[in-house]
Amino acid sequence: MTALVFEQVLNGLQLGVLLFLIAAGLTLIFGVMDFINLSHGSLFMLGAYFAVTFQGLTGSFLLAVVLAGLVVCLIGLLFEVVLVRRLYERSHLDHVLITYGLILVANEAVSIAWGSSPIFSGLPEALSRLTVLPFGISYPAYRLLVIVVGIAVAALLFYLVKETRIGMRVRAGATNRTMVSVMGVNISLLFTVVFAFGAFLAGLAGALAGPLLSVQPGMGETVLILSFVVVVIGGLGSIKGALLAAVMVGLIDTMGRAFLRDFLSAFFSPRIASETGPALASMLVYILMALILFFRPEGLLPMQKRT
Repeated sequence: MTALVFEQVLNGLQLGVLLFLIAAGLTLIFGVMDFINLSHGSLFMLGAYFAVTFQGLTGSFLLAVVLAGLVVCLIGLLFEVVLVRRLYERSHLDHVLITYGLILVANEAVSIAWGSSPIFSGLPEALSRLTVLPFGISYPAYRLLVIVVGIAVAALLFYLVKETRIGMRVRAGATNRTMVSVMGVNISLLFTVVFAFGAFLAGLAGALAGPLLSVQPGMGETVLILSFVVVVIGGLGSIKGALLAAVMVGLIDTMGRAFLRDFLSAFFSPRIASETGPALASMLVYILMALILFFRPEGLLPMQKRT
């Protein structure tokens, strides 16, 4: 039982770091630019598709992941320059409607370019093996790599935001963009950099998730919903909040799907437990979000209010 729980904790942590990579870009874009980007999940999907393509061309999985992230970064940069910067002064409803339309365009474009059937990303032999961990657990090496990469990216992101000049400008822009602009900072360039970096994180997450999921059109929508849950729970614009909330959501979702049915069977009949457990497990993260919004409407670690 201890080994099973430990394994599910690792699965939850792996889901959490993937959600963080997506949610970090979302919360940065909203916190600095006040822009709601529903098409962020499409960037995740493109990262997965480009990783499969580059792996076939180069024969290197790790190089394919890096190249996929960079290509999605360039797509995000182009997207911001051509379309997004024209929407900053418009309402959030316009943001939602236009980026939702981009989801439909991206899904159709992917179906035309790669087909509508799922594509399965392969792994090199070294990452396909099992790693022996404490408690006698044999855990997939690739899932451990995803956890390590996610933690490393989180540490790098915290360093960039807290210790570098560009991070200082990002934090200042999130707090008072007007004052930052008056002080001579090119706010348009700052917005472009933030949006492109958020796209890179989404593309990197998609490239890493490819071997764990079936790469197919529309795969970004489910992850996008969970990522918005993470952003809301953690606090809009907060990187620390996004990390805390992503780990919480990953663990609760994974542990609920693994153990809730058995827990309910201790109190109810097997039929009721088997019918109620999976349905309730899929609702746990939304119940958590509702409770946090009730007691802390601004999220667990909200950023400083914009003035």
